Amino acid sequence: MASFELPEFVGNGILKDHMDTLLADGWDDVPTLKMMSPDDMDLLHLTQLQRDALELRIYLHDRSLMQYADKLEASGRNLPELLNTQPSVLTSEYGMKRGHVARFVDRASACGIEMPSTLSLPARKRTLAHQGMHMTYNKNNNNNDGKSSSIIKSGFQDPVVLRKIAGAPTARKGIYSAGPTNSAHCCAMPSPYLGPEEVTPLSVLEKIMIQKLTPEHKNGNNPFKASQPIKLPPPSKASELWANQPTLILCLRRPGCVMCRSEAHQLYARKPIFDAMGIQLVVCLNEHIDAEVRAFWPRYWGGIVVEDEKREFFKALGGGRLNEENVFRGFLFNATTRANWKRARATGIDNSSTGEASIKGGLYIIRAGNGGVAYQFVERNFGDWAPLEEVLNVCGEIQQ
Repeated sequence: MASFELPEFVGNGILKDHMDTLLADGWDDVPTLKMMSPDDMDLLHLTQLQRDALELRIYLHDRSLMQYADKLEASGRNLPELLNTQPSVLTSEYGMKRGHVARFVDRASACGIEMPSTLSLPARKRTLAHQGMHMTYNKNNNNNDGKSSSIIKSGFQDPVVLRKIAGAPTARKGIYSAGPTNSAHCCAMPSPYLGPEEVTPLSVLEKIMIQKLTPEHKNGNNPFKASQPIKLPPPSKASELWANQPTLILCLRRPGCVMCRSEAHQLYARKPIFDAMGIQLVVCLNEHIDAEVRAFWPRYWGGIVVEDEKREFFKALGGGRLNEENVFRGFLFNATTRANWKRARATGIDNSSTGEASIKGGLYIIRAGNGGVAYQFVERNFGDWAPLEEVLNVCGEIQQ
């Protein structure tokens, strides 16, 4: 999967000189830029070359082919022209590998993300405000006066890596696994603890102290560009995260794990949708390894990252105790985990084996202020992910 680092997405092409204008209007992160519509481009007075460059980079980002972005853009050809180029030319002129050529010309190989019609991008609202316009804009209306756009739309749908697993319950519950826990464990080893069946009381979570490790990745800012250690702020209460807005907290087992990285990437790819619903995105780690955080943020996750040194969030997910399992048994003797791993590996994400791997994570959606936990998900098999449709529905209910 392609990186969420903004300078890497923009590259050294024609968009680089226009970034100040885009950032001023709130188009300040990669997921938001990728949702820009032709009407937004009109309001921002993008030239045809800038539109072509953005369209090309969105297409390449969806297919994890950003290493070719600068060279393809410099060719002066737009995306439809490049897609009609002979594969041998893509290899000889642009140095594209054979497997990458197949991925590039396959227009159905990646599933795009669109903003639901009931929501509006905060960046779009800011753009309209700068233009002195009222919020009557509808992204489904095309006001291009006959001008066509070659942007490829693929619909708002679940990606393969977050598709609901067969057998998952369909009715919303406070907490459930993405699939039934596989019982085919080695009989010489005890079964893992499955955790509670009720959501965690807010009074438990309010007492947790956290260490903020990263800010949101906006405007291309990256404190990790320098090699020296980052000076961290003092620890704070976790309740400050959701004091003023609903917050989704993704408790990751290990930021280098391919399954954890895949889940984080797919959630953050929908940041504009969560922004439109007023939901803040936070990743919570159970340990701070500087090199692992640098490798994880903002490539796979551009939101806030915090450390829970005492692992209180992870204990809360386990009903007061850490939900741990022997890694050897949890992978080799659990068919569900192996399927989760294969699904994550198919995304092409790199893997790191550094850090604690036996403590399972999960996800919280917490209402603002004293509203309490709206939704809780426990990772019962390694690599279980909260169903995306479930998460979005809960966030939509909170917004309404």
